Amino acid sequence: MTTTDWAALALFIVCWLGYDPLLKLLARRSGALNEDMLTIRRAWMTAMTHRDLRLLDSQLLGHSINSGSFFASSNLLLIAAVGGVLFGGENALRAFASVGAEAVPVRLLEAKLALILACLARGLLDFIWSLRQMNYALALIGAAPEIHQPGDKVAFGEATARVLNPALASFSQGVRGYYFALAAGAWLFGPVWLAAAVVSAFSLLAWRQAASPAARAIREARRMLEAEEARAGGFPGALSSIPGENDPR
Repeated sequence: MTTTDWAALALFIVCWLGYDPLLKLLARRSGALNEDMLTIRRAWMTAMTHRDLRLLDSQLLGHSINSGSFFASSNLLLIAAVGGVLFGGENALRAFASVGAEAVPVRLLEAKLALILACLARGLLDFIWSLRQMNYALALIGAAPEIHQPGDKVAFGEATARVLNPALASFSQGVRGYYFALAAGAWLFGPVWLAAAVVSAFSLLAWRQAASPAARAIREARRMLEAEEARAGGFPGALSSIPGENDPR
């Protein structure tokens, strides 16, 4: 590997592993979409406890489970494709490189494919864990008792949200793996391409979290929900006060 390859790879690792700390910093300064969604989903689970018929809530969560299953299946197919080339022997690697990849030693080509495989594998594990947690949340919705005390309804909704929020955070983490897998794939064309791709992916993700139209709309919805909670005086609006939920992945 050349010095440029090492530098581009180091930039990739810093952006890949440093995304979560940046997201926490964005959430403290100007807000981030994933952080706002923690409050939105907590309000959803609290509203769920006040409904007599919870079919709508189970259907909405079932849609998320179907989406997670689709992404996990697609991820597994991509892992099989990349793994087939990586472990298919030198002839498979040479044939793959001949379609336009940078002419490099076989060992370096293997390292480039291994980086793509690592991103996809991490994403698959995130999707699997997300699906398990969403099934736990679905069971909690189905088991929600007929509670008559408002404070108990809020407590049960918050408990359910503490399962649902990490589940969908893991889903987001898995989807993010596609971005970094694409950036890792750019390394096949050279280290400069890798550096440009990872900076582009990182910038796009950060913009979508902090400044996209969806992020601004959800931030406004969060403010409205917190204002309504404050007027009702029923439960705190600051999600960070709930242990284990401040996970803005």
